[in-house]
Amino acid sequence: MTVKSLDNPFSAETDLRHGADCGCTGCKSGGHHESAHAAQSSDAMLERAVESAVVRSIFGQSDISRRSFMGLVGGATAASALASVFPIDKAKAAILDNLGTPEKTDLNIGFVPITCATPIIMAQPLGFYERYGLNAQVIKTAGWAVARDKSLNGEYDASHMLTPMPLAMTLGAGSVAEPYIMPAVENINGQAIVLANEHLDKRDPKQWKGFTFGVPFEYSMHNFLLRYYVAEFGLDPDVDIQIRVVPPPEMVANLRAGNLDGYLSPDPFNQRAVWEGIGFIHILTKEIWEGHPCCAFAAPLSFATELPNTYGALLKSIIDATQYASNADNRKEISAAIAPTNYLNQPVPVIEQVLTGTYADGLGAVQNVPDRIDFDPFPWHSMGVWILTQMKRWGYIDGDVDYKGVAEQVYLAADARKIMTDLGYEAPTETYKSHTIMGKTFDPAEPEAYVSSFAIGKG
Repeated sequence: MTVKSLDNPFSAETDLRHGADCGCTGCKSGGHHESAHAAQSSDAMLERAVESAVVRSIFGQSDISRRSFMGLVGGATAASALASVFPIDKAKAAILDNLGTPEKTDLNIGFVPITCATPIIMAQPLGFYERYGLNAQVIKTAGWAVARDKSLNGEYDASHMLTPMPLAMTLGAGSVAEPYIMPAVENINGQAIVLANEHLDKRDPKQWKGFTFGVPFEYSMHNFLLRYYVAEFGLDPDVDIQIRVVPPPEMVANLRAGNLDGYLSPDPFNQRAVWEGIGFIHILTKEIWEGHPCCAFAAPLSFATELPNTYGALLKSIIDATQYASNADNRKEISAAIAPTNYLNQPVPVIEQVLTGTYADGLGAVQNVPDRIDFDPFPWHSMGVWILTQMKRWGYIDGDVDYKGVAEQVYLAADARKIMTDLGYEAPTETYKSHTIMGKTFDPAEPEAYVSSFAIGKG
């Protein structure tokens, strides 16, 4: 339920998108819509969200068509007509009846200070947690090993994690085995390979033998995408280059000191290297795999089973914030919200370059890539299977792997679909699809054949 869901969907005067062309009073005055809705009860907000979801669905998510129609026939007439064919009051009641009061409202949620964590971070200053009855504190965490350990020992109720982490933790790879769930992806795309300026003449990865690269964690998309990328150019990542685990906030300092020749890192540290004048963006990871997942919202399975209402409210907060972040019109507002010291501690222009996709590449050009980073909460099972194939390929797991079973146990696509649907967002009806990585198609139905198809690997 984003802010736009709380305005009157039967009014021709409000733009539910709240973009640059919005004609509502709040946007005209430059005010914040949150204040206009602060007095609404949780039930009232949910009822308005249901109305908004139904009306938006009728008009195919086209707000121009909705406003034109409401202006033509009048909001009251439209509401009456809708009520005569659709039991909207019953729909409201059904959702309200299914939502219990959170068993626990005070929550600690860990995050590593990167733009991939945008929905988890922004949900605090922009009020998404509070909207669902939660007093959630987001806690800055130095790196992924710390995030994992604090989650395992119960210091965090839930955490921002890398999409491979809950799979690895469930399997006991790199840690004690503990069942984890990942009901929502935070971001897609959003990473890059950065090289130090001294390597401006080495744009061909075949020239990288002997290079040292940083990645934020072993069980990360960064590690698996870097390995995939260099292997496609004939380099064995375990022989021809060195890969070091470096916490994201330390990437730039290590590049400056010459400890790294480059890194595949989350932002804003790719853009920060350009900002500091010490590195350039070699390639965005979206050019390796368009739409690849990176970070996620994850929690122990016990959190969902022991506190189901709290889990549901938290998942609603996260998915709602993720959808809000997916709207390009909101990116500058979000950049300012997550820039302060207790969040990303970065200059707003650096974050804006990442989130808006208009950025200096360090090679003398300004690029315009609106989906350099994007936000889509749906946890495709096929993405989980791909990650498991790379864990098998590079020797992080061995033996027989139940790819489908593990992916479906950890990536809770059904939960994401239900929440997305409840909030009026479109959700995929399937959970598997093929993916194309550097021109090669991955069929999730044939994971072992995929692992065996590579000339370089350990699997």
